[in-house]
Amino acid sequence: MLRKFFLFTISFLLFGFVFCQQKEMLIYHPIKTDKKGNIVSWYNENPGISYNHIVNIVWNFWDSMRRDLNGLPYYMNHQVWNPHFNDPRGIGGDQFAMALSSWRLYYPYSGNEKVKANMYFLADYYLTHSLSPATVKWPDIPFPYNTLTYSGLYDGDMRSGKDVAQPDKAGSFGLELIHVYKMSNGYNIPENKLYLQAAINIANTLSAHIKQGSLNYSPLPFKVNTTTGETAMLRDHDFTGTWIDTAGYTSNWAPTMQFFLDLIEMRQGNTTAYQSGFNELLNWMKLYAMKENKWGPFFEDVDWWSETQINAMTFARFIMEHREYFPEWKNDVQKIIGWVHANLGNNKWKKYGVMVTNEQTVYKTPANSHSSRQAADELLYVSLSGDSSFYNNAVRELNWATYMVDFDGKNCFPNDEPWLTDGYGDYVRHYLRAMDAVPALTAPGQDHILSSTSVIQQADYEGSLKKYYGLGFENVDSSKVKLFYRTFDSSGIERIRLKSKPAAVLLNYKSINESIAGEGYEWKPMAPGGLLIVRRENGKKIILMK
Repeated sequence: MLRKFFLFTISFLLFGFVFCQQKEMLIYHPIKTDKKGNIVSWYNENPGISYNHIVNIVWNFWDSMRRDLNGLPYYMNHQVWNPHFNDPRGIGGDQFAMALSSWRLYYPYSGNEKVKANMYFLADYYLTHSLSPATVKWPDIPFPYNTLTYSGLYDGDMRSGKDVAQPDKAGSFGLELIHVYKMSNGYNIPENKLYLQAAINIANTLSAHIKQGSLNYSPLPFKVNTTTGETAMLRDHDFTGTWIDTAGYTSNWAPTMQFFLDLIEMRQGNTTAYQSGFNELLNWMKLYAMKENKWGPFFEDVDWWSETQINAMTFARFIMEHREYFPEWKNDVQKIIGWVHANLGNNKWKKYGVMVTNEQTVYKTPANSHSSRQAADELLYVSLSGDSSFYNNAVRELNWATYMVDFDGKNCFPNDEPWLTDGYGDYVRHYLRAMDAVPALTAPGQDHILSSTSVIQQADYEGSLKKYYGLGFENVDSSKVKLFYRTFDSSGIERIRLKSKPAAVLLNYKSINESIAGEGYEWKPMAPGGLLIVRRENGKKIILMK
């Protein structure tokens, strides 16, 4: 009898141990694993099904967020979501540019017109309520913070106060304004050139202030008083309270560099100054930030020196997207990834087969945004280089980051708060980029535009073409249309995940041929469906027939 009792007790304890192991929670959900014990997403073991669900519910939460006391959506006033009371802090420094960045990718992926409308709202409101006066030393650039929470005005910096701007955030917003401008025209409605002019004004201010940088000063400062022209101050590395001029340095210049390149390509504004500014930033990044792995600060709520993953990996992606400037791009990217792994890698969940990514050196906390960014950028490296060594951890890191999202789509920073930057604009884009880098990570049996070298102005999936009858579709049977999309540029390349091969591909209503070079399309079978690559040389309107 005693032996039976002993065996029963051991069995009960073992069952309890296994049960507890299976029920370990990660933010909102119990951790799930595959047969080998590696982490899978909480929603579905198939990554594509899970990632599609996650980006959809995150968007829905953003779109349905409650109105605030001043009548604006909550995210226009605050950087942290709270369902019970209003968080007293204003917005995050890159909050709106990040959202525009994600929604630009999510719109063609989903075809949801509300996404495009939200982009116009963000751009319109921020443009009309955030710019420095035209008469100051740094004119026409947006301020990153609302110093009076409910004023509806953005007029300074969270830590450094009124009249202080962050030039790198101005560059990010300028780049997104270019995207909104390119997206803004519809049938019989010309592009809204107010977006373009505002972008040119920002580029003019930034290019006019670029100086030769050094080991301790970037060509543009991290924070500057737009009225006096003085660089703001940060505390020193030891948190002693001593204020030093470390706000003269940041390496978050990839968006600004892309901003200059876009305007040069469009032949808009002072392209000579933009080219000079681009060259100065590129040379400085190579000589100092890349060489020394000195990435510096990014965040609005940290008033001391810190090395940040977002700066490092944003530039790593820039390298991969502009390999013509970096002859040793593989080594360059590997060096940056290695720095992140060594300095910000987090092995708390190593037993589930994954290393995740901390935010920054003064706040070594694992992050939903930074982990998903790390994963997406490493997957881009895998797809370009053929080196698969980063693949498994990258997918598991994406799986891990899904646990930050609750059933209703709210997204919480691990061990912290539901940041409206990290959980939305700086989150959705990384899953969409990961799907583009590795189309096998998309949802099977669904149709999605994954990427375009242009800006997609219109994306109508099966069944929605009838509303455009009379605008060039008279000879097309809309019941047989799988997808219609329209681009800003007349030439470009799109990558589209489809559940089945199209019967025909029409460019400007004329069939194009299947071809691996030149204008045409390429079909790469997958299980199920496949990847369609469309190459356009002279056309903006594409129809895929069933």
